[in-house]
Amino acid sequence: MASSLLKVAVKGVSRCLTVRSLAAPPLTVPPLRALSSSSRLRQGVPSSVWKLGRLNHVAIAVPDLEKATALYRDVLGAKVSATEPLPEHGVYTVFVELGNTKLELLHPLGEKSPIAGFLQKNKSGGMHHICIEVDDIKAAILALKAKNIRMLSAEPRIGAHGKPVMFLHPKDCDGVLVELEEA
Repeated sequence: MASSLLKVAVKGVSRCLTVRSLAAPPLTVPPLRALSSSSRLRQGVPSSVWKLGRLNHVAIAVPDLEKATALYRDVLGAKVSATEPLPEHGVYTVFVELGNTKLELLHPLGEKSPIAGFLQKNKSGGMHHICIEVDDIKAAILALKAKNIRMLSAEPRIGAHGKPVMFLHPKDCDGVLVELEEA
């Protein structure tokens, strides 16, 4: 029904815009298909109340945290943080500074760690997730849930940077585990 109303409205607008004036050439309206996906219809209307920001970090699960830390610090010359335990997430973390972003080295903290399960399937380790900043995590969660994106927890938790984070289900994100962090 909305589609029918839009077609009628476009026809009416199209008729109105083709009236000739002596000073200007006739105006025309693009076909309905072009209008329906056009950003001109939404001009001045915010697409969402939250904004996706920069890549904060790429997380890598590692079977040997000391060896991985030494690779980035001693071989590649990167600045690395001290090892931090995050019991609420079941991991130890080390951040590798890269200038424009960070790498987060993850190692299991306890047997129930999600990283322990990941390393059982990937003995050598590997990329675990990406973290993208958002300006308003609660608004982002509401909007994404409305678009049928599943969350891995009921509420945001405090992440390694002391800010609220939420993980999005990888099956809803093209196979990538995505972490949102409030900037």
